[in-house]
Amino acid sequence: MTTSVALQKVVKAYGDFEVVHGVDLAIDPGEFVVFVGPSGCGKSTLLRMIAGLEPITGGDLVIDGERMNEVPPAKRGIAMVFQSYALYPHMSVYQNLAFGLETAKVPKAEIDVRVKRAAQILRIEPLLARKPKQLSGGQRQRVAIGRAIVREPRLFLFDEPLSNLDAELRVQMRVEIAKLHNDLGNTMVYVTHDQVEAMTMADKIVVLNAGNIEQVGAPLDLYNNPKNLFVAGFIGSPKMNFLKGVLDNADGQSINVSTAGSKVSLARPGAKAANGDAVTFGVRPEHIGVNESEGIKLADVRVDLVEQLGDSTLLYASTQDGQPMTISLEGQRRLETGATVTAYVDPARCHVFGTNGAAL
Repeated sequence: MTTSVALQKVVKAYGDFEVVHGVDLAIDPGEFVVFVGPSGCGKSTLLRMIAGLEPITGGDLVIDGERMNEVPPAKRGIAMVFQSYALYPHMSVYQNLAFGLETAKVPKAEIDVRVKRAAQILRIEPLLARKPKQLSGGQRQRVAIGRAIVREPRLFLFDEPLSNLDAELRVQMRVEIAKLHNDLGNTMVYVTHDQVEAMTMADKIVVLNAGNIEQVGAPLDLYNNPKNLFVAGFIGSPKMNFLKGVLDNADGQSINVSTAGSKVSLARPGAKAANGDAVTFGVRPEHIGVNESEGIKLADVRVDLVEQLGDSTLLYASTQDGQPMTISLEGQRRLETGATVTAYVDPARCHVFGTNGAAL
């Protein structure tokens, strides 16, 4: 059975200092939900309140319809995987996996079945006799996840579990955890500051900033339709370009934005904006081309730096009025530092944000 979670106006304060400000969130049964945001945004605090490791100052935590605020962590049916593997160094992998079940006085025969099933799921069967010091970082993280699986929890919580791994292992473990979710079908809540992890793993992303939820949605919803400047700048790599602009000829159906020496017309029915308003024009690096067939002219830019990544070419450039612009071109392009290129955009892929940061 999969599990639903609801946060209802949840507040966390340390004395008079409030760090989570009345969060409302519904997590559906079987969902893989990722909390993402910069350091200090409250994502790990929210996770620890779900786990019962932090008391809730205000509001309610409801799991499968039952209020959980005062329920001890061990009674919540939750398993948590931390950034630190925290394996017992003197125990074998098998003993590490079995220890929690032995403490809970689970029968030995059942422990053996659960441990071997978890080892099979995580493909660590050949490692069961080894000690943690004989394992790689990725293998240790698998064992840490295995300790959660053997408990057969109704809810998995992950607190930045890949932070200690190198880049190649992070990619590998992202795939492993996503496969694990597909295989088990349990509800999972995952915390990370890495938006690439969020985009590639989540059914639903929760973007947090300073103790508030900025936006909730499927990864591509947030990528294509960010609600505000914060989400637009946080989701996507390289990050979205932001250029200063001014509105003119807003007629209730479309808006014209003067930016970087050009005028771009965007369909925005019902946009609440007035001529002369200062706005921020946004366009992702991968949505800018340097050929006329790729859209309308946005700006002539000077190339300040070229990065050849093999499958793509990154241009770090400057507009004529000195604003920075990053352009991501598919494939390998021969462009020199100091060259001038013309940037073209498809207006349908551009964004405009008002003075309050909200998308128009």
